[in-house]
Amino acid sequence: MPVLPGAEPFRHEGGEVGVLLCHGFTGSPQSLRPWARYLAEHGLTVSLPLLPGHGTRWEDMQLTGWQDWYAEVDRELRALVERCSQVFVAGLSMGGTLALRLAAKHGDAVEGVVVVNPANRMHGLAQYALPVARHVVRTAPGIASDIAKEGVEELGYDKVPLRAAHSLRAFFRQVDGELPQVTQPLLVLRSAADHVVPAADSARVLSRVSSTDVTEIVLEQSYHVATLDHDADRIFEESLAFVNRLASGIGKEGTTARG
Repeated sequence: MPVLPGAEPFRHEGGEVGVLLCHGFTGSPQSLRPWARYLAEHGLTVSLPLLPGHGTRWEDMQLTGWQDWYAEVDRELRALVERCSQVFVAGLSMGGTLALRLAAKHGDAVEGVVVVNPANRMHGLAQYALPVARHVVRTAPGIASDIAKEGVEELGYDKVPLRAAHSLRAFFRQVDGELPQVTQPLLVLRSAADHVVPAADSARVLSRVSSTDVTEIVLEQSYHVATLDHDADRIFEESLAFVNRLASGIGKEGTTARG
């Protein structure tokens, strides 16, 4: 299936410091593209891949699971490590979960982690119903576009494929057990009002990681997709400041951008 307009991956060849951005469940690179462009404009090498099963039609997600999504960002990270002297990982929602697993698994290859409204577990009836429900019904209502800013929409599926959601549930459990392996500096930005991922998920992440350099920022004016919301500029600026503080040097301006 062709990729939906706006859902294309983004890559920018910049300096010696790289950032891997991971989008969320049923979403696409569109939700992080302004962030990626901001970092690219400030001289960083940036990779924002499209996760398998995303950015086309929801039926395609039925054929994928967390291992596929993680394998994609793992490949991108390895490519960045070969290209750059220092690499950071970042993500929104499930993308934050992917970023945290990359940090846990790759250790010193990851310089720091930035997560926006990171997801850590299923909540409510979903966590109990999914194992059975996925065999009975194919989809649930979509979770895209939880945005306070008027006139802004996230490019994501209007349905949640339950087979994929069941895999996501298993992924959350997997990563929760691996969080103590995260030792890198960590920046957590969470929305005060989030209708998709509750504040308890960020609190759980903060309580489980082994990082000693930790910063938490509450975004007062945004909902879940904060990277497209009122606090987007703050996310971009705080993440760049985080990278600048930890990186030994920002390289020259890049010459090639795609997406």
